[in-house]
Order: sequence, then structure tokens, then C-alpha cells
Amino acid sequence: MPIKRGQRPLETSESWSIDTAPGRVLYGAGVIDLIGEVVLELGGRRVLVVTDPGVAAAGHVHRASVALRGAGLEVAVFYGVEENPGERHVAAAAAAARAHEADFLIGLGGGSAMDCAKGANFVFTNGGRMEDYWGFGKAAKPMLPSIGVPCTAGTGSEAQSFAVISREDDHRKMACGDPKARFLATLLDPEVVRTAPSEVMAATGLDALSHALESFVCTAANPYSRMFASEGFARLLRGFDAVVDAQAAGDASGGRGKTEAELVELWGEMLLGAHLAGAAIEASMLGAAHGLANPLTARYDITHGVAVAVMLDHVVRFNGAAGGTGYGGLAQLAFGRAAGNGVASERLAKLWADLRDSAGVAARLRDLGVLEADLDLLSSQAAEQWTAQFNPRSASASDMLALYRAAF
Repeated sequence: MPIKRGQRPLETSESWSIDTAPGRVLYGAGVIDLIGEVVLELGGRRVLVVTDPGVAAAGHVHRASVALRGAGLEVAVFYGVEENPGERHVAAAAAAARAHEADFLIGLGGGSAMDCAKGANFVFTNGGRMEDYWGFGKAAKPMLPSIGVPCTAGTGSEAQSFAVISREDDHRKMACGDPKARFLATLLDPEVVRTAPSEVMAATGLDALSHALESFVCTAANPYSRMFASEGFARLLRGFDAVVDAQAAGDASGGRGKTEAELVELWGEMLLGAHLAGAAIEASMLGAAHGLANPLTARYDITHGVAVAVMLDHVVRFNGAAGGTGYGGLAQLAFGRAAGNGVASERLAKLWADLRDSAGVAARLRDLGVLEADLDLLSSQAAEQWTAQFNPRSASASDMLALYRAAF
């Protein structure tokens, strides 16, 4: 039988299997200007850029289009991406690819734009609708080559083979994955992410940190994934204070007297850290905090990173109470010394709460508009989430309810 993603090839905790992402990663200030050359190397001629109006307003679509057209490519742009893209956004992007007769796709923006580009690739090349690909490996036909260019430091979607798309009728998050959906190249440009508003960088930075934390201890974790998770965690912590300082200053020019070059470097740390944390997810999985977050986003339209942020410290304590969860490695990175699991989990939970507070993110579900009467429904939905199945401590619907109540 084929080994599914997150499944161990042998029934032992020491066995593991990964399917590594192909392609190139280009990192450095100004690498977006190389995008035309990269597309040519990968065989593209007619390119559809999938993005959103905010990215266009920041000038990134124009800069990329100039480089693409300078390489002699035919370029069209789909601007219709919105936060938490749904099936209608994917269908519209696929229609734009069809109209342009695209042979190459670029996801330019945050996780929403990159997920929408991957989703459009499924539907354009294999037909049907996004729900048909819910799960893994359901695309029978070849897919178009594609590139990811993240403009925020958050989801790490550019390092993953999954498109996370909301189902139209109930807004449930559908994780639709296939190795053919992976970007063949990723361009990580600190100059691009430097234009992101500091409050956006703070919220997405929390999301990225949560990826490192959850992937490091999930049941599918392995030495390969922990390598990415720990390196991503360290880099994200290094840059997060500068992001928060800039947010406190009211614009991206803050940072306690740091020069622009120093700020670009720190924003780059956030960008690379988010990418590495995304690679850790691709080589392992997540946990209960993401399982708890998805119903909050579906029912209340709470931004994904915020939904994770309000839940994660409670999940870390819940996991740590079981013993043997393995937070010690991350605690050593954060605090400079090793600690037993109970101490490590408590210290990381406190660190998380402090980071969330410094970013100005709500600490209570009630402050996000969540109704106490909905907690039972939310907990049953959270227990069904795929990511929750990989939590290091088994979490039933009643456990999920207790975690929601702790955060309420």
C-alpha cells in the first residue's frame, strides 16, 4: 500500500518518511528581478500571476511584470485573491489561466495568493472543482510548472505541496495536496517583504512561529523536519522584536534606531524563518492549535494567524502536562538552556503569551467575538480537523472544548 503523508512506513516511533520538495530557492535582496530568467529556465512562455490588490498597490506586481516581460514572456495578472480564498476564487483564477492559455503560474503575495495559485493549478489542469482534490494525491493529470514569491513572512505556503482553500457552503478549510502542486522555484526577497505593514508582519510572524512550534513536536516529526523547525524558530525569534518595534512606532521605519539595511536584514530573517517553518510542515505536520483555529476562521472569519495565536499557549500547556512531548529543544533555542518537558512547555507557553501581547493580538476568544454558546459546536469541528490528528497528545472533542474554555 502507498505510504500517506504523515504516516510512518513502519509501525515504530523511530521510522519516518518524507517527500522532499523539488526546485530552487533564491534568497536575497532584489531576487524578484530574476523572476523572468527563472521562468524561462523552467520552460514558461505564457505566465499568469495570481495576486491581490494590496500586493499590486505595493508595486510588486509591476516590478515582477517588468522582469517577466523583459525576458520576452507573455504576462497576464489575476488580481482577485482575497483573504482565506474559497472555491470561487480558485475557479476565477483557473478561468483567467484558461483565457490566457497559460503554461506557467506564479503565486505572488501572502499565503492566500500562493494557495489560490496552487488551487487554480489543480482545477485548470485536472478539471472539476477544488473539493475534488481535498486530501492528497488526487490530481491524475500533469500540472503546470509554478513559482512562489511570498510577500509576507507567515504561512510558508511556498514550501508546501498543499493549497488550503475554504469550501463555499460551510467555509471549512480544505487541505488539497499533491507533489505536482509544489512550486518548482521560490524567490525569497527581503525587499519585497519589507513593504508589508508591520502589524501584518507581526500577525503572520506569529503564524510562522506556531508552525515551527507545532511541527517540532507533532507525531509525524522526524530529524529532517525538526532541523527546519528549529532553524526557522531561531530566525523568527531573531526578527520578531524588530517587527513589533516597528509596529509600536506606527510604521515600518521603526526599530529602535536601526538602519534601513539592518531592518531589511531582520525582515529577511522573518521571511527565511517562515519558509523554513513551512518546509518543516511539508516534512511532518501540525497539531491541535491549528485544528482549533480552523473552525474559528470558518465560523467567525478570524484571521488564521490570530486564531492560532489565541489558542497555542493553551495547547502547549496541554501537551506538556502529558510528559515526554519534546519541547526541550525549542526551549533551549529560546532560553539558552535545556529544560524538562513540563518546565519547557510552561516557559514556551509564557513566551508565546508575551509575543502575542507584544504584537497586540487578542488573548481571549471573547475579545474576538466568539460566543460561549458556540464552543461545543466548535470543539466537535476542531476534533475532526486533520492537523489535530497529529498532536503529540491525543485530543478528543471534550479536550478541545476544555482548550476553548481556557482561551475564552
